[in-house]
Amino acid sequence: MIKTLGLIVGVLLSSGATAGDMYVRGGFNGWGTDNLLVPLGHGVYEARVTLSPGNHAFKVGSGDWSTELTVARDAGAGVTAGRAYRMVADKGRDGHLFVRRTADYTFRLDLSEPTAPLLRVARIEAPPVATNDPHQGRRDTAALSFATYDGKRESARFSSPDARAARRSYSQSSTLQLRDPGPQYVSYAESAALPTVRSGSLAFDALFALAGAEMKLDSVAQIKDGNYNDGKQIACDCFETGEKWHYVWTRDLSYAADLGLAMLDPQRVMLSLDFKLSPFRDGVHKAPQVAGSVDGLQILQDTGSGGSWPVSTDRVSWAFGAEQVLKSLPAQERAGFVPRAFKALSNTIENDRLAAFDAVSGLYAGEQSFLDWRDQSYASWIVNDLAALASSKALSTNVAHYKALTLAASLAREQGAHAQEAKYAAWALALKVAINERLWLEDANMYSSLTAPHFDGAPMYKFDWLGQALAIVTGVADEDRARKILSHYPHGPMGAPVIYPQQQGVPVYHNRAIWPFVTAYGLKAAAMSGNVSVADAAYDTLIRAAALNLSNMENLEWLSGQPLLLDEQHPELIGPVINSKRQLWSVGAYLGMVIGNVFGVATTADGITIKPFITAKLRRDVFGATDLIALHDLPLHGKRLSVSIRLPKASRANGYYAIGSITLNQAAVGPAIRWDALPADGRIEITLGGLQSGDQQLHRVHAGPYTRASSVFAPPDPAPPTFAGAATLTFSASGKGIVYNVYRDGQLAASGIRASAWTDRAGHANACYAIEAQFTGSGNRSHHSPSTCRGAVFEVAPGLAANIAQAGNYQVQLRYANTANQINLGVSGAVKWMSVKDAAGRVLAEGVVQMPHTRREAGTVYSTPLAAKLPAGPVTIALTDFYNMSYLQANSTFSAAGGAAGALNTADIHAVRILRTK
Repeated sequence: MIKTLGLIVGVLLSSGATAGDMYVRGGFNGWGTDNLLVPLGHGVYEARVTLSPGNHAFKVGSGDWSTELTVARDAGAGVTAGRAYRMVADKGRDGHLFVRRTADYTFRLDLSEPTAPLLRVARIEAPPVATNDPHQGRRDTAALSFATYDGKRESARFSSPDARAARRSYSQSSTLQLRDPGPQYVSYAESAALPTVRSGSLAFDALFALAGAEMKLDSVAQIKDGNYNDGKQIACDCFETGEKWHYVWTRDLSYAADLGLAMLDPQRVMLSLDFKLSPFRDGVHKAPQVAGSVDGLQILQDTGSGGSWPVSTDRVSWAFGAEQVLKSLPAQERAGFVPRAFKALSNTIENDRLAAFDAVSGLYAGEQSFLDWRDQSYASWIVNDLAALASSKALSTNVAHYKALTLAASLAREQGAHAQEAKYAAWALALKVAINERLWLEDANMYSSLTAPHFDGAPMYKFDWLGQALAIVTGVADEDRARKILSHYPHGPMGAPVIYPQQQGVPVYHNRAIWPFVTAYGLKAAAMSGNVSVADAAYDTLIRAAALNLSNMENLEWLSGQPLLLDEQHPELIGPVINSKRQLWSVGAYLGMVIGNVFGVATTADGITIKPFITAKLRRDVFGATDLIALHDLPLHGKRLSVSIRLPKASRANGYYAIGSITLNQAAVGPAIRWDALPADGRIEITLGGLQSGDQQLHRVHAGPYTRASSVFAPPDPAPPTFAGAATLTFSASGKGIVYNVYRDGQLAASGIRASAWTDRAGHANACYAIEAQFTGSGNRSHHSPSTCRGAVFEVAPGLAANIAQAGNYQVQLRYANTANQINLGVSGAVKWMSVKDAAGRVLAEGVVQMPHTRREAGTVYSTPLAAKLPAGPVTIALTDFYNMSYLQANSTFSAAGGAAGALNTADIHAVRILRTK
């Protein structure tokens, strides 16, 4: 979108301190509004920004993103300090500034010549700043040392002025080059509102206190986001998402609550979860096809791919947090929240069933949970075909649907809604079966992370750690499959990446990254299944990350463990491209690791369970200086609980320690304790018994972080095949050590092809084909190409009847454009109800079709398809309203399309496409 430059200048020059203000926005500030361009006079504006090393993406943008200025395309994307660059109003494109060492920079925007705005970035040379030693004069100190990927070592030091104090304060320093500018140390203190740990390791105690201190920093009375409420504060006693993310996001909050926060501050979690519920806007009337209550109360799918839901459907991850908070809330508050939670869950489930459920596969469509940056974990071509993304099925998201269904069934039983209880329980069971039948890859011993899109649908050889772990912890995976997953998911030297294999030519973020919250779910899965090696790897990852980074970071490069891996040879691949301190789900992950895994405390509907998972390595390396560790003052249901664990003698062997005995206030108890059996001040004492070998299988892969080894990467995605004659496919076969596999209608038809042509002697006239590339050495595979179909296809203008020449199975799509917002933003993906009728007006097929956002330069594309069995003769296609996230009250202050100006659910429809399929 190109705006008139004179208009932009006029807005800026007349804005003062209004919504017309402009900011330098980039990955270094979470694309937020921390760096205002201050007027210097005569149409010149300047912002001063401290930048750490990296290749920083940035642009100049207004608070509501209505205006964006970026470096003109003819200058390239790279910006050199000291040079002036012409700026243009071009949405969807960033400039980049490469920084080798931390320094202050000025961004000066010169609008004195309205038709030729200029940007000049300058480095400010400053004398070195003296650094303080936060540990000076302290007797109580400790250090942790870690090997690096390049044969060196990094260390973290900890100190306390009085290690004997009931509530300690700490200082922590690191030799690691930190992600963000600032001192190489941090100070914090234990809080009377949170538990403390005494483990004989000052470092371990301090890191638990660090997570608690960061939880308090994330506990706010107001939240904000530049896209909402004109960027102004919104009152909410909520958890914000991190230092760079000042809003409440559904999945971040829910996973953080599930991992640890719901137990420690259930009231704030409840309020935050409630913030992510919304009814329809005033004046919005529910269309006849839309399910649920008249008010439409449901879970918000946050802004994102293609204009949000139902391109993305992982809003149901809300259930993870809700289930945990319902276990921890006092009875009166719980009773008040249950009906609202059940209503929102029910409305969400019923409409997801209409908009995203595929009855053929038994799975729900929608983007992978949290892996919501298309370039990072999807096929390279998907950015120009988001309807294909919307129709694929993801493991993590389907497990989240399973969690939502099981929780809804439980709440229905509690509410006396027995018909809904039976329905949701049956849907949950059927979904569990479908996940295991459709997504399990027996030859990989793991679940596929996602299927290929429509006209293909095969489970792809793509894997993600969150999906695998969630399948285990929810019980979707049985014990045998859980054991196989844990022993086969690849780990690098610093831990498990969130996806595998990695994508070539893509910077670090989800790609080539460790995310601590995902590691924490892997730890939960390993502890449940007794996999010692995977648990030890997770403990190492989480402790190392918090110790060296002085914070619970958002993510790390997976082979080096760095919060930012510089790559001067390939600056476009530097990353993680965005990274925040005190990221909420990382904080929840660390707190949950200590409370839930080391001390083994978990809440249930009836009380608590005690199942510590202490490995021989953890006992030996972390708790080697003591025989007793203790968790003090854990708040639960208005009570205070202390848990102490007596450790066996350290062993050089590997394994985990069984529970020998448990007492509560010196009386023997079992591992499950009811709420009514817990005294106001309960003292639980655990004595660990013998060392159990457990499962010690772990799949390690090795490569340097700067290499492009086939052992960790996938091959490039192939182009779609073409037809040469009736049954011969041709495709581009390039790259040494790569073979190709052909899929026909989602089934493997041929494998190991080295030539660039293949003849299908068993095909049929209406088959659809896709190609997959595979490395011969590692076996790693690419995403599938787009499908090429042989069936008859024709288009008719919207509103005209289509004449079907031959009865059969067809797929009906709309050729459209929807440029209401960028492909990664917004709430205005068009969602309509399509009905296909015969000449007598009988409905032959009906259902939701999606028209996600498109790039203006991409022209027209095709919607998600509606399957229809059609007779010969004329048929008509009619569209009526469904709804999208812009219909919800919570988005009434959204700054862009579908927000403050009113709900928006439209697209430019050019034609109806009808394709004959199998």
